[in-house]
Amino acid sequence: MAKLGMITIGQAPRQDVAPVFEKYIDGRSELVQVGVLDGLKKEYIEEHLSPELGDYVLTTRLTNGDSVVMSREKIQPILQEKINQFEKMGIKQILLLCTGVFPGIHTKSSYLIEPDKIIPPVVKSIVGQRRFGVILPLAEQEESLRSKFTSFGMNPHFAVASPFKNDLTNYENAGNELKDKVDIILLDCMAYSEQSRQLVSKVTGLPVIVSNVMMGKLVSEMI
Repeated sequence: MAKLGMITIGQAPRQDVAPVFEKYIDGRSELVQVGVLDGLKKEYIEEHLSPELGDYVLTTRLTNGDSVVMSREKIQPILQEKINQFEKMGIKQILLLCTGVFPGIHTKSSYLIEPDKIIPPVVKSIVGQRRFGVILPLAEQEESLRSKFTSFGMNPHFAVASPFKNDLTNYENAGNELKDKVDIILLDCMAYSEQSRQLVSKVTGLPVIVSNVMMGKLVSEMI
């Protein structure tokens, strides 16, 4: 059976997200997971991988449920090592389980599926000229993510709701912040769930796109 390599920027297995992809793959490929932070303790991550001034900020979940904030610049070499590892294993399709932008990551022969190159143009085709909102995990990510959408002619309004905190008021507040400003909303992190979508949709009465569901459907067409 063919294998789909999935790399999370956190720790594997991602039991919160992997079932979404397994649902759409429907047994046609074996999902193989690795994480950039596999084997690392939270204390080490906070000491060695935390963002510094000017760094591109990322956040993710560890297997124990804790969340961490990291610098893209510091984890990207590890990410590339994980890609290389999958290629050595003979895995021909590799999915990056993150909506962030990672310039310069590459494969030698495998097909690298990067959500940041897929989601914005697909969303633009859905949004058209309608007003567009984005919910993201951290306020610090807003400026670094803006160009991902403006390059496709979208000028999003942003709100913040962390998918890593079990606090439903996060989604209510974000939804209330956006509902009178936009016509459609994207949950721009792979950790947002169907429950996240339902909460935001209930508060706003608007269509809500979930990044991992979109990618699950698209990836299923590639295997």
